[in-house]
Amino acid sequence: MKKHSVLAWSMVVALGGFLFGFDTAVISGAEKSIQQFWNLSAFAHGLTISIALIGTVIGSLVGSRPSDYFGRKNTLYFVAAAYLLSSLGTALADDWYIFLVFRFLGGLGVGISSVTAPIYISEVSPAHRRGRLVGLFQFNVVLGILISYLSNYLLSQGGEASWRWMLGVQAFPSIIFLVLIYFIPESPRWLILKRGAYDKALEILRIINPVNCNEELAAIKKSGEDMQQDKSSDGLFSGKYKTPVILAVLFAFFNQVSGINAIIYYAPRIFEMAGLGAHSSLLSTVGIGMVNFIFTLLAINIIDKVGRKTLMLIGSVGLIVSLGLVAFAFMGGSSSGFEIPIYVMLFIAFFAFSQGAVIWVFISEIFPNQVRAKGQTLGSSTHWVMAALIAFCFPYLAESFGGANIFFFFSAMMVLQLVFVWKMMPETKGKSLEQIETGIVMH
Repeated sequence: MKKHSVLAWSMVVALGGFLFGFDTAVISGAEKSIQQFWNLSAFAHGLTISIALIGTVIGSLVGSRPSDYFGRKNTLYFVAAAYLLSSLGTALADDWYIFLVFRFLGGLGVGISSVTAPIYISEVSPAHRRGRLVGLFQFNVVLGILISYLSNYLLSQGGEASWRWMLGVQAFPSIIFLVLIYFIPESPRWLILKRGAYDKALEILRIINPVNCNEELAAIKKSGEDMQQDKSSDGLFSGKYKTPVILAVLFAFFNQVSGINAIIYYAPRIFEMAGLGAHSSLLSTVGIGMVNFIFTLLAINIIDKVGRKTLMLIGSVGLIVSLGLVAFAFMGGSSSGFEIPIYVMLFIAFFAFSQGAVIWVFISEIFPNQVRAKGQTLGSSTHWVMAALIAFCFPYLAESFGGANIFFFFSAMMVLQLVFVWKMMPETKGKSLEQIETGIVMH
């Protein structure tokens, strides 16, 4: 029963990931109708689509503050409320500016969720199951993307107001998330390090790790005391944390220069560039969602057995090859319209199996207890700033340089990622957060 308690808590918090994925992708089905409804110029339309990403970047930058001051659980209440208000506000908005405000609020929820949810799950998970449990967050992100694609497809037949239903339907899972947060405990590490609530934390640790709960409490307290004694540890960029900072920034950077968000946001456009019709492009996009879902599920089931580094090594090689194939297909002029979609789905499979499944697990593990929220914020905000830049630049670059050159660039970046994983990335599977802290920070 106690084992299932941790799983239940993780599943509740991972619902934030589902809403994250749904909120990010749902706009793809509504964007043309929204442009027509308000008769938006190209600039205004671009702002309407990207305003949520701007909110996400800001949310990821400030996410550590509420997480540290108010606690992981209270911050998740805010995230759930942001998703709920965003879905209702955008669905009911009759004024374009009001619509922008609520889309921005949803983006804020996504950004803070990408910081707080992985931290919470990593802090309540036993070491031997942490990869799988934190991986639930990413699994729910891709499930949210897939469900939003299917939801958009089903609701697209609803006439002129169908775009409102596409955006408004997110209110239902948001309400469920808001209610379920009440039933999860606060993170024991936050209770110990930020509130000194040792008895309350021990009760939760007893459920997480009944055999070694007292030893774990002592290790967390010692970690906090060590930080207090070392005044240089106050700042994330103090030098003491140089290694985890470099690891987090590079990991998040490579995540985006693989081209993943360019493909998620612009898949129909890429497929039309390859010669597919609009209807076939839409079907291929649903295919991307399915492949993403299946390979993320596979990865989170084996991440604690084979390790984070092994998944990244396999994935990096697969990404280099699949992106190279897309580039060559564009260069040679694809003989059949479905050649490029097949290579893109191969790319999605390798991405979901490696970077997609590992990023939130790895970044949530490598920072010490005292600065974990700040470290997660750094990794998350790097990820989202790069996502916004690539999403903004991709249409212009694709038009200026052509599909072949862009995908050759993405492939070259994955060669650099392979070197980074091989030479710099430590393995973290099966270790407690305090053991990882000693291995990386004290190294």
